[in-house]
Amino acid sequence: MLLKDLQHIFHKELDIIYGKDEVDSFFFLCLEHYLNLPRFQLALEPDLTIVKSETDSFFKVLEHLKQEKPIQYILGETEFYGLTFKVNEHVLIPRQETEELVDLIIKNHSERKDKSPIKILDIGTGSGCIAISLAKNLPDVEVYALDVSKEALAVAKQNAELNKVKINFIEVSILDESTWNSNFKNIEFDVVVSNPPYVRELEKVEIQPNVLDNEPHLALFVENDNPLIFYKAITNFAIHKLKANGSLYFEINQYLGEETKQLLIDADFDAIDLLKDLNGNYRMLKGQKKYY
Repeated sequence: MLLKDLQHIFHKELDIIYGKDEVDSFFFLCLEHYLNLPRFQLALEPDLTIVKSETDSFFKVLEHLKQEKPIQYILGETEFYGLTFKVNEHVLIPRQETEELVDLIIKNHSERKDKSPIKILDIGTGSGCIAISLAKNLPDVEVYALDVSKEALAVAKQNAELNKVKINFIEVSILDESTWNSNFKNIEFDVVVSNPPYVRELEKVEIQPNVLDNEPHLALFVENDNPLIFYKAITNFAIHKLKANGSLYFEINQYLGEETKQLLIDADFDAIDLLKDLNGNYRMLKGQKKYY
């Protein structure tokens, strides 16, 4: 079958759901994943053909896409900060806003005059994208990553191996304060970072069906009456386990920026910055534990 004919079928079946540009993106991702062909190859060789077994793979993807299953889950992997990550229904699909958070941390800590080793903790690691990207891009770091989900940690461990980095993984809920000392006895961190659940139940109406019906709600949603539950717990943890002058980084709900910032003010953090992402939304927050 001609690849360009297969591409036409993708557009005929999917454009009404996703739009032409996104369907093109899906098709080219499949081209690279199943055939190891770069997207420009089709333009150079418009008469490229594939055999039936290869065609079948594309049609299976097409059926999943018609049911609005995310392409990353269909292919079982995605790219984040230039690295490949395995993903499945137990972990969130990493997003651009989180890449920006990782980039902020890397830039801040690459410029340090003090080049001594640093300890980093990623809370609610999911696929491990934050922890692994930091371990891969920062020299002399010891990275810890925790999650309450055994299934998510299995994916994160696979990704650490895939990207050839060592991460200390811990299965625990950050909301369970009684476990803090048993898991982090005699450990203080230079950096604590988290992209915790922050979407309120009332905001479900804004979530696209492909996210709502497929991505893990455990990692997405919080109750309307206590939307900052994780931020409160993590800030409290940072008070006890962050070194003096250590940094706390959050990805946040854009609608709750000031409320989240107030947590750090109330906790007497210093150098607090509420930061916009590339789309102009307040999605990042950083603060520094004061040195007394």
